[in-house]
Order: sequence, then C-alpha cells, then structure tokens
Amino acid sequence: MKEIVIPARVENIDAVTDFVNEQLHELGCPMKAQIQIAVAIDELFGNIARYAYDTEDGEAVVRVEGGEDGNSVTITFMDSGKPFDPLKRDDPDVTLSASQRSIGGLGIFVVKRTMDAVSYKYEDGKNILSILKNFGR
Repeated sequence: MKEIVIPARVENIDAVTDFVNEQLHELGCPMKAQIQIAVAIDELFGNIARYAYDTEDGEAVVRVEGGEDGNSVTITFMDSGKPFDPLKRDDPDVTLSASQRSIGGLGIFVVKRTMDAVSYKYEDGKNILSILKNFGR
C-alpha cells in the first residue's frame, strides 16, 4: 500500500494521476484499465478539490493497494471536508439528450460503470470513497 497526502486543489489532479499511474505500472495494470482509472481520478479527486472544503484549504489522501490476487487494485480517496456520498445520487437518464438532462451526476455514473466496485463511507470525520478495478476486465 502506498499513499499520497496532497492539497485538495484542482491543479493537483495531474500529480495524483501520476502517483497512481506509478503504482499501476508496478502492479502490471493494463493500459485500458489505467485510462479508466485516470478518468475516475479526474472525477473523484476533482470533486474533492471543488466541493469538499468551503473556504479553507484542505488535504486529501489517495491510497493505492494492489489486490492479493495480483489482478486488481483498490484506490481510496479520503478527505475531512463536509460529508457527501456521491453514490446516493440517482444516475442520470442517459437516454435523454444533454439539453434535457439535469446538470451533474454524469461523472460518478461513468465511474460506477467503469469500475468493478465503488463504495463510500463517512467515518471518524472523513469521507472515504474507494474504487476497485479488476485488470481482467
């Protein structure tokens, strides 16, 4: 397990992605899964950076853990911002045109569709959101 503690700022999305990609490379993660994970990082870390902390700066922890089987990875995002469970939001109706859909929710919808598992909990004053990606998919 490796983790990075970084200021929750939009300009740090690339640094988080680079950190995770280093770990994925060591785990032998296929490129398709790396790209899907990069999209998830952009959405999840971006949401922390934009919404978790009101006026003060805050930090986020991003933890990468390879699966015991060697064919999966779990990436966990933690912040001490205001509690928010993005999984409680209804999925957008993707059968509607973009102009007919309400704003928001498409990013987490994509994360839920491309990852093998997504979980959220609020514990000890922290938002903890984890994604699991199996490499064989």
